[in-house]
Amino acid sequence: MNLVDIALLSGAGLAAGTVNAIAGGGSLITFPALIATGLSPVAANVTNSVSVFPGYTASVFGSRTDLGDLARDSSRRLLFSVVPTSVVAAALGCLLLLATPARAFELVVPFLVLAAATTLAFQDRLRRLVGHPRDLSPGRRALSLHAMVFLGSLYGGYFGAALGVMLVAALGLVLDQSMARVSALKNVVSAIAGLVTVVAFSAFGPVNWVDVLVVAPTAMVGGYAGARLARRLPSAVLKWLIVAFGTGVGLILLYRALF
Repeated sequence: MNLVDIALLSGAGLAAGTVNAIAGGGSLITFPALIATGLSPVAANVTNSVSVFPGYTASVFGSRTDLGDLARDSSRRLLFSVVPTSVVAAALGCLLLLATPARAFELVVPFLVLAAATTLAFQDRLRRLVGHPRDLSPGRRALSLHAMVFLGSLYGGYFGAALGVMLVAALGLVLDQSMARVSALKNVVSAIAGLVTVVAFSAFGPVNWVDVLVVAPTAMVGGYAGARLARRLPSAVLKWLIVAFGTGVGLILLYRALF
């Protein structure tokens, strides 16, 4: 690895960690950078998954204030209960990756990301159709939260790009909380799903550990900085920033899938 590759991967890791903490989709920065250094697509995919995980953990630390507020307003037990749900779903996503053709999912993913961005954009209208979170019974609210965490973690275990966009859109439908608090919970679920993929890919995937040592530290710095920035943004600004980024990510993925 030369100095140009090191500079490229360091910058990509910093940008990806920041973007993942605020909106999600940072893998679209690090994945092409890893390809540019000479890795095959499969090696770049698994190396990227391992590399960005420290950024997720830093995002959790950076959003700890909002997580504490969320735990006080909601049931702390309910929030902890989503951990096994996320672990199981992410593990199933990894298994799905090994058992199905990647090409089939590549064609579906762009539409999932665009659907997530649309869901977030029209969140208030959808809430009027499906019911506002505050109007749901405790049992239905818990079931809805687990369902959204399961679907998001399943996607994260399989593909992961724009996971943050999908999680914010899904969790925002079932949580009556500010965007900063929803984003904080998104960081936790992303970190859990990321940990599962790290274990799976470290054991069974062709991880390039030299590249991981370059990308991971800068992803951590970006993840912490992005989380601190996200909690300072007004809810409306954060929401439309995520919508805009999610739409862009979906269109880029669609272009790559078709061309």
